[in-house]
Amino acid sequence: MSNTSDSPALLAAIDPSIADRLVSRRRAIAQGASASGMVMAGLRLASVPTALAALSTEAFGQGRLPAAVTGVLSFALTLEYLESEFYNIGMATAGLIPAADRMIFETIQAHENAHVAYLKNALGTRARPKPTFDFTAGNGSGTGPYAGVFSNYATFMAVAQAFEDTGVRAYKGQAPTLQPYKDVLQAALTIHSVEARHAAEVRRLRGNFADNEPNQGWITNNLTDIPGTAAVYAGDDNTVHLGINAATVSPSVAVKEVTEAFDEPLTMAQVLAIVDPFIV
Repeated sequence: MSNTSDSPALLAAIDPSIADRLVSRRRAIAQGASASGMVMAGLRLASVPTALAALSTEAFGQGRLPAAVTGVLSFALTLEYLESEFYNIGMATAGLIPAADRMIFETIQAHENAHVAYLKNALGTRARPKPTFDFTAGNGSGTGPYAGVFSNYATFMAVAQAFEDTGVRAYKGQAPTLQPYKDVLQAALTIHSVEARHAAEVRRLRGNFADNEPNQGWITNNLTDIPGTAAVYAGDDNTVHLGINAATVSPSVAVKEVTEAFDEPLTMAQVLAIVDPFIV
């Protein structure tokens, strides 16, 4: 999943520092933001970007979203487009997903489609069209490293795992944008944990629920058995949090288990580099 930078329009439209420039609590309150009906309805859709969309629409109105907020929501919508299209194609491909596993992916598919619909509504006329995707990660060639993604179930599950693990870290990276809005942040983080369980389900499904490395429900160090996905797991071997090395304060716990106990965020720029090969 290296960055081939063949989608300049997408990358130019999203400012990687957008999260640092979201509106302040004072400005949002002045314009009427609150964790009211629309925010809570959005949170029930189980997505941090959905919470952002609801908050933004309440605070500014659909027709006057600040450029910074629009950038964050566009980033979220791009990820949701990617995942929803992936699961829509997978579910529609006869013989790809075994009957025993279809309910898992049907549930995830429904969530992603709901996220897309909600974010498009929040952005209104500013919602970007759905990009054209190449799920082989070939930037439109159709011959990328995952060329068998919709004909080989193992490849389909591997790409699903990479998308889900990327999504969890991407949303974590945007959590600071909600910092001024304590009630929404608290609600969004409880939903975020559910999204992480989706990722864990796909990981365990790949490992036949045996919890063997590296396909157990949690991430060990920065291990991956999926070629080309090193960027998805980069930094997950970190043991230092708030300046404290958890490996030294818990010497009886193996370092690899310390890395499993903490999950790392990805920046917007890192996420865009990961997904870029999938966008034509």
